Amino acid sequence: MKEFGFELRVCAWAERNWPSDGERATVVARQLGTKHRRWDTVVVETTPTGLTDRAPFGDERLGSDLLHVARNAPASWAYYREALPEPGYPWRYVREAVHRAEDRGFLETRRSGNRIEIRRRYRYPGWVDRIVAIENKPDLDAAAARVLAEQLEHDVALGLADEVWLATSTTDDRIEPALLEAMPVEVGVLSVSDPEDGPRVEPIWRPRTLDTTGPGTRILDRPAGGAADRSAARFEYADPDWKRRKRLEIAERAYERGWRSYVGTMRPDCRGFELRDPAGPFPWCEPKGREQTAAECSGDCRDFEPEPPGWRDRGWPIEGGPGKAAKRLLERKRSRRR
Repeated sequence: MKEFGFELRVCAWAERNWPSDGERATVVARQLGTKHRRWDTVVVETTPTGLTDRAPFGDERLGSDLLHVARNAPASWAYYREALPEPGYPWRYVREAVHRAEDRGFLETRRSGNRIEIRRRYRYPGWVDRIVAIENKPDLDAAAARVLAEQLEHDVALGLADEVWLATSTTDDRIEPALLEAMPVEVGVLSVSDPEDGPRVEPIWRPRTLDTTGPGTRILDRPAGGAADRSAARFEYADPDWKRRKRLEIAERAYERGWRSYVGTMRPDCRGFELRDPAGPFPWCEPKGREQTAAECSGDCRDFEPEPPGWRDRGWPIEGGPGKAAKRLLERKRSRRR
């Protein structure tokens, strides 16, 4: 199985089976992170109450500027420059964010002379409990393990996620190869198989909980190794406030996108595009006779054939055509998770 399909199955499993005590809810997304590090799968642990409290702020994410307004807006009328803390960038951008927040419906504004006063309609909730990062590598050979171990060491040192996991395909070996590689001991390992009745995932190494509230270490450069290499590693500290803000931004992006947003980078309007397996559903390419990757499913594919115009007109057989129907189905499933 290609890494894209493997990643989608890990997301589907996490959405349905992520360990919880029955009082928790999860938001699962893929390909999220920071400027310097992107995780394959992100699991945001919250509660049903937390999702209910987040809902009035809309389905779209709140970026850093809107979060600055939402988290600090007062309950009673006040001049916005006195009510909000110093942003660290020009106030004109804050004023633009204030108007966008009003358009989104969670902030009220009024004029008092030349001043813009604001008042929140809803208190922004502390809806994010934990963030879990999963790196997916179905075929973990020695070369891939060396590269991946370095990336995971960065994740552990930074402490941006509460837990870090490695997901890899189950083998017939008595001891799974992932346990024999030089992975950081703080990283958990998931063994993933894909029988006909749906993906099965077994934790074979439990992770350690990382310190997300304290300073993190951002590794910038490290010695290449070897007996003659005497160079020093370069690193910098990540401020706890930066980590707190970045975690919330990642959670907001996960809330907006989910993991089924993969259809946005593919061509569901192709005649050969299908959705199969209700556990996902997952994309399928009829001309190829297999699951396609997001990179393969493009207008440049030699098998790409646009839907006949008649499929999109007159509401036959599905309003807007099968491609639009696929997008609506995945969007309904994504909205249901929120």
